[in-house]
Amino acid sequence: MDLSHFTDRVLLVDDQRIIGEAVRRMLASIAGLEYLAIDDPQKALETARAFQPTVILQDLVMPGVDGLDLVRAYRADHSTAEVPIVVLSSKEEAATKAEAFARGANDYIVKLPDPVELVARVVHHSRGYKAQLERNAAYEALQSSEAHLSAEIRKASEYVRSLLDAPMQGEIAADWRFIPSASLGGDVFGYHWIDADHLAMYVLDVSGHGVGPALMGVSALNLIRSNASDVAQALDPSRVLSALNAAFPMERHHGMYFTVWYGVYSKSARELTWAGGGHPPALLLRAGHAQRLESTSYMIGVTPDYSAPTERVQLQTGDRLYLYSDGVFEIHLPSGGMWDFDSFVAFMEQTAADARLEGMMSHTQKLQGNDSWDDDYSMVEIVL
Repeated sequence: MDLSHFTDRVLLVDDQRIIGEAVRRMLASIAGLEYLAIDDPQKALETARAFQPTVILQDLVMPGVDGLDLVRAYRADHSTAEVPIVVLSSKEEAATKAEAFARGANDYIVKLPDPVELVARVVHHSRGYKAQLERNAAYEALQSSEAHLSAEIRKASEYVRSLLDAPMQGEIAADWRFIPSASLGGDVFGYHWIDADHLAMYVLDVSGHGVGPALMGVSALNLIRSNASDVAQALDPSRVLSALNAAFPMERHHGMYFTVWYGVYSKSARELTWAGGGHPPALLLRAGHAQRLESTSYMIGVTPDYSAPTERVQLQTGDRLYLYSDGVFEIHLPSGGMWDFDSFVAFMEQTAADARLEGMMSHTQKLQGNDSWDDDYSMVEIVL
């Protein structure tokens, strides 16, 4: 039905014109009512398609056509399948009434009833049908909006993925797994050479879900990369986090903040320096044992005054470093509860080095029972 002229419309199908006129007079008290009576039952269905009634008053006994057959025809046609049908009968018969309802009628009236009763029943059925149409229209609009939003989120996910650094081979190798959640979180990560001796590595997670957090994550990623030209700052994790905090205050970014872990590895000194802002600890795996490289401060953007001390650790050949977001270990279990961080660390320690990256993704997928994560899944593996 065209909702632009959403009004009461009554279609009467009765071969007696005098009944048509009597019903018209009875319904005249309904303000704004559009009324149409036809006496040729052969034209009932095509007329109903064109008129789009909110109620059909259908006579049962007519020459050449059984009114009950028309009730069934209305229900079989897409345009009238849900329109309320009130059967008009010359007498009260239980068997006929039962058959009318079985074929899809909504009501049964012995004609002609008191005008007050007819008006009440017509208004009741018409209002119910219009309310149903409004709900259907609202639901369709919501579905369309959700479909559009989903398409935008898919585009944003593809854009974020396109910005991530390619896996790296050589003296130092790097690889990653990234699965955006259905609503898209704010995860981004990366690594790049600051100079011939120093490799920067980082991961951050913006609060919330949707295109907004994703774009904020991309902006922060671009700032980290652009600051690579300032070698002195890029080499100092504390300064990098302070610069991010100054650039992304919550009050200027709709209350969004983010966590971050930023590290710099020196090949010549075999030393890793890092600072973290409220982010889960990086894991340094050596001989099946995990060392947690904890954050050294709180989230980025919360307060204007910010300090994130730099920590350092000596590395050995064959060490593997893992950066990740909380979507990797905050897994909702079908049985209730959540997989905990200690279980995540234990799995990493117990899994063969070459199988950790893919194994963790497969394991968490099995834990949650599906391949759609509640939050972005991001994990970076760097083999030093």
